[in-house]
Amino acid sequence: MKRKIILNLAMSLDGYIAESDGGYDWIAGDGQSKLDTETDFSFPDFMGGIDTVVMGRKSFETCPMEMFADQQIIVFTSKKQKNAGNVTFVNEDIVSFVQNLQSKQGKDIWLFGGSMLTDAFVKMNVIDEYIIGIIPIILGNGIRLF
Repeated sequence: MKRKIILNLAMSLDGYIAESDGGYDWIAGDGQSKLDTETDFSFPDFMGGIDTVVMGRKSFETCPMEMFADQQIIVFTSKKQKNAGNVTFVNEDIVSFVQNLQSKQGKDIWLFGGSMLTDAFVKMNVIDEYIIGIIPIILGNGIRLF
């Protein structure tokens, strides 16, 4: 069975996935009963179904990596960097690389972000599942999903 490529991220009502500087502290919801998300999505269950996280360099540099301790992290970058622990740096065709991963045994693949990485997968129509949490906020500017 082919592993799924899953895009899972949060988006503001006006279509932004991050602030202009890449910040995402406006994102809230998972595990917060006041926003009534507990029955809609279980992040721990989602994490249990993936073993690979794919992200761009900027996302890698700004995201706390502790939550990915049990997953292989694939970081796409144009810079030459040395692999370390569970992190592999790749500077080749991103979509082909991940599609090759799909054919290997394992759990699903989380397409984490950023926007340039996500855009390449959307344009090639290779995302198997979209999980987009809509955060009830208007950012007004920033980095758009589409």
